[in-house]
Amino acid sequence: MGVSTSRPDKGVALVTVDFPPVNALPVQGWYDLADALRTAGRDPEVRCVVLAADGRGFNAGVDIKEMQRDTGHAALLGANRGCYEAFAAVYECEVPVVAAVNGFCLGGGIGLVGNADAIVASDDAVFGLPELDRGALGAATHLARLVPQHLMRALYYTSRTATAAELHAHGSVWSVVPPGALRGAALDLAAEIAQKDGCLIRLAKAAINGIDPVDVRRSYRFEQGFTFEANLSGVAGRVRDTFGKEDRA
Repeated sequence: MGVSTSRPDKGVALVTVDFPPVNALPVQGWYDLADALRTAGRDPEVRCVVLAADGRGFNAGVDIKEMQRDTGHAALLGANRGCYEAFAAVYECEVPVVAAVNGFCLGGGIGLVGNADAIVASDDAVFGLPELDRGALGAATHLARLVPQHLMRALYYTSRTATAAELHAHGSVWSVVPPGALRGAALDLAAEIAQKDGCLIRLAKAAINGIDPVDVRRSYRFEQGFTFEANLSGVAGRVRDTFGKEDRA
């Protein structure tokens, strides 16, 4: 359980997340993921990183139950800072990052894949931001990198999800494959990227980030300000406290 790194192929690092049962990351998990991505990107032998997950889904966002157990604001602050670091680590990784998305990719998962360089998804994958149902805000910055503006807004306001096939039609998902072929397809794409010169691929990543029309770190930080406002006003806690109650009814 946790975050691990392996070397399945020459020039490729595989960073795998495993937090049962649904890969909802605790505060420390986000920091561990950020560290693993930055470490892999700094390795001169690595030319591409694959970000994948074991279990039922790619990522279910933050561990809301950890927040519910906290009587103060430490878990909220930790989750916000941890997400900020993990999302930035994907974007700022010195080499391209390929996200291999299985099952659900929700909340913080959108922040990760929205900042990735390429996405390979299984045909059962769904993408969405249930933030308004969880007493939170944020990651619209990253969802806007996956779908057109008006679709992003509708998905955000309704908390609905989009399928891998729909994102593939919009051009944000590179390929859609059966679940059993996901890891192999992502590693194949990474291996193709890793054939490039290591110095040149790093320059390419820096150059492409430099021409991005949106500063994703500043944009996401702006969103987080409204998350704090929602918490200070009490509305976030009121909504968050309903999480899980429908399962116990």
